[in-house]
Amino acid sequence: MGVVGRIVRITGPLVVADNMRGIQMYEMVEVGSDRLIGEVTRIQGDKAFIQVYESTSGLRPGEPVYGTGYPLSVELGPGLLTQIYDGIQRPLSKIIEASKSVFVKRGIKVHPLPRDKKWVFKPNTELKPGDKVSGGDVLGIVPETSLIEHKIMVPPNLHGTLVELAPEGEYTIEEPIAVVEAGGKKIEIKMYQRWPARKPRPFKVKLEPTEPLITGMRILDTLFPMAKGGTGAIPGGFGTGKTVTLHSLAQWSAARVVIYIGCGERGNEMTEVLLRFPKYEDPWTGKPLMERTILIANTSNMPVAAREASIYVGVTMAEYYRDMGYDVLLVADSTSRWAEALREIAGRLEEMPAEEGYPSYLASRLAEFYERAGRAITIGRPERVGSVTLVGAVSPPGGDFTEPVTSHTKRFIRVFWALDTALAYSRHYPAINWILSYSAYSDLVAYWWHEHVDPQWKEYRDEAMRILYREDELKEIVKLVGPESLSEHDKLVLEAARIIKEGFLKQNAFDPIDAFTPPEKQFKLLKMMLDFYHEARRLVDRGVPVRSIRSHVDREITELIKAKFTVPNDQLEKLDEIYERLISKLHELRGVSG
Repeated sequence: MGVVGRIVRITGPLVVADNMRGIQMYEMVEVGSDRLIGEVTRIQGDKAFIQVYESTSGLRPGEPVYGTGYPLSVELGPGLLTQIYDGIQRPLSKIIEASKSVFVKRGIKVHPLPRDKKWVFKPNTELKPGDKVSGGDVLGIVPETSLIEHKIMVPPNLHGTLVELAPEGEYTIEEPIAVVEAGGKKIEIKMYQRWPARKPRPFKVKLEPTEPLITGMRILDTLFPMAKGGTGAIPGGFGTGKTVTLHSLAQWSAARVVIYIGCGERGNEMTEVLLRFPKYEDPWTGKPLMERTILIANTSNMPVAAREASIYVGVTMAEYYRDMGYDVLLVADSTSRWAEALREIAGRLEEMPAEEGYPSYLASRLAEFYERAGRAITIGRPERVGSVTLVGAVSPPGGDFTEPVTSHTKRFIRVFWALDTALAYSRHYPAINWILSYSAYSDLVAYWWHEHVDPQWKEYRDEAMRILYREDELKEIVKLVGPESLSEHDKLVLEAARIIKEGFLKQNAFDPIDAFTPPEKQFKLLKMMLDFYHEARRLVDRGVPVRSIRSHVDREITELIKAKFTVPNDQLEKLDEIYERLISKLHELRGVSG
């Protein structure tokens, strides 16, 4: 232990200690006789202002404060996956064992990674003693779960000569698996490493995010796509479905590793996550979903300072798996609660408040978080490409998207999935408003859809958006003068928009078929709907009224709308049969009109 000071003031989670000369900003400290975990957030002379990550009730002025000499850090190594952590990376299962209670007792210290478990280490056969190694080089692999091979890498800041590499065998994370000589010193490398949570991990080159992160949700993948390495936000008022949408993202998205942060949400919501996720099956492999998932639980009744730290802990883990060459999805529910933690801490520090009481540095902290997303070529050999995709839920009071957290977040993200209270109350789920939402990745991912699904994807996607925008304009006209004043072409737009909304945009997250729609089925459904619109438009040009078209193909349209949950994802040929019946019925009508 380093500096030893004394507590002079306690204000909630904020503790002020004097005689702290030599302490550093963001250094971890242990506070009081119970050795509570804290972090230095401000230094004035020999006074240190400390935010404590545990309850400060019972602390008294005069108790000691111990410096540790290192910042808030994350342990990175085999054993992260399948774990459920609190906001400062303490495994909840170990806390229960240590405290012998379901309540988190103060001052408990448990290792984030298991120290006694042996892992099967397979060394990199291309390395031999005498080779030059540097940060990021893969020394070997460990089968962490049946889904993820954990790459044991040289720590980022280490460069030297490999002296020794352990043979294949079983080792704990405390046993050295390599020795590197650097600067005349021999340094042992273990299976785990520590990294400061607030410091981004290095990479070689950042790449343009051009590959979509397939989520299985049609409105997201087709209309407002997310790219691997992208940034997004899901704002919405109470009851609009933020949590269910995030659950669907975590369960169905094509990411290799998922990190779910419950940041300041209600305990019952987080309990649902903790109970349901271990039971979920990975849709891509059939294995348990937890084998590629890390959960961080920091509910609203837990210490507010740890809520602020949980975001950084989670994104550091995400960058670590990115460095292995994996595509990682991090979802944070919600960044509004994280911002409220910042506001409370800033108030305790007596900082000058800015808009709605939030600290003036709210925007810069949001930027620091979202800029850690990206698709990158990692450091080290062999060369790998990995990505970190960040999606944060935002809970604006009263659904007001002009409030500070939402408005600042929009500056740093490229996908905005706006949840709508009116849609939610009308039972339209996911309640994503297609007028307010946007994605800056639509053009970037179009090439992937062109190559892997259909060359016409961009054309059909853009036309669907034009129909939905036009329908929004026509609804205002209908409110003023009624539907009968519309032209037949405009009536057809309303009908096409209805079919798209009912048969494509609505999706049941709890239906075994409709919960996930593969890209091929998404395109086929949209193409069928728009081809109906094209054929019907030709009929309208010939003078056939929309009412006649609708009545003639009503059965086929109903079949098309229901196809999302009646046609299994592995039997897409049934969609072709529905399509042929629909088009042939329209051709019948063309013959009559001719």
